[in-house]
Amino acid sequence: MKLPSESIPNKVLVKKEAETSSNYGTTPENRTLKESLNYGIVNIDKPKGPTSHQVADYVKKILNLKKAGHSGTLDPIVTGSLVVTLGNATKVTQVLLKGGKEYLCLMHLHKSVEKKEIEKVMNEFIGEITQLPPVKSSIKRQKRKRTIYYMKILEVEEQDVLFYVGTQAGTYIRKLCHDIGQKLEVGAHMAQLIRTKVGPYNEKTIHTLHELKDAYEYYKEGNEKELKKIILPVESAIVHLPKIWILDTTVDSLTHGADLNIPGISKLNEFSRNELVAILTLKGELVALAESELSSEAIMKNEKGLAAVTKKVFMKFDIYPKMKK
Repeated sequence: MKLPSESIPNKVLVKKEAETSSNYGTTPENRTLKESLNYGIVNIDKPKGPTSHQVADYVKKILNLKKAGHSGTLDPIVTGSLVVTLGNATKVTQVLLKGGKEYLCLMHLHKSVEKKEIEKVMNEFIGEITQLPPVKSSIKRQKRKRTIYYMKILEVEEQDVLFYVGTQAGTYIRKLCHDIGQKLEVGAHMAQLIRTKVGPYNEKTIHTLHELKDAYEYYKEGNEKELKKIILPVESAIVHLPKIWILDTTVDSLTHGADLNIPGISKLNEFSRNELVAILTLKGELVALAESELSSEAIMKNEKGLAAVTKKVFMKFDIYPKMKK
């Protein structure tokens, strides 16, 4: 049972052997806490009651930030993982939407059904499905296709079914339960829902708002340890994307919005043309998100040409030196 974000590219192709200078930039894990607050991510255990926007706003106020975003709306009654992006990291939200989400759902059947029959019907929903959003939804009601990656029943007790479901972002679990009930010809509704994963973020990285507030109070008193444990680097959001590592001398031009040409590349993962790729320094810092203009195979074969078109820049200017002409 895997989400797209759990399939991490691991083959690295070396285009040009290169080293990075310790005079510029820093590895993500060695950023100062002040830097992390502008390039960080927190995985909040959303309580029942507040909206996702309200939780993101609480985080912004607790950490005294100007900007914070979140990874996808949860209904007020739904609890669990809400990934909040901090400062400049808010631009990475689109990547999290592509990583998939997992939920722990309690579905109540309106009549008892044998477990084997429930499993059989649920398996029919794995793959691409068509959903019409519920009447009480924040988007226009029109049919749309979504992917169910997996479903696993944990327990069936009388008319209650507890199961995990891995889905594409934007899938309505309430509607999924309703549709399963219709297929079983008994009716069903979602009784309870907890989001357990958002892309690469899961129960191992989750923290409550109370824990975040306490950690920030310790930080104000001079103890950074607890807050450093909670704030994750923006790079944690792109682990599942194919990557291109670039030379120190190439970094500055990309921070000004330039596209990436082949001579600036040191190494890369395998990818196809027109894929979303993460561009990193040799220290592992996220410079930008880009769309590949060439496949990794074509990049390895050629010495010149446009490799990727820059879409979103994360790194500030002047951290790395300008290329000498």
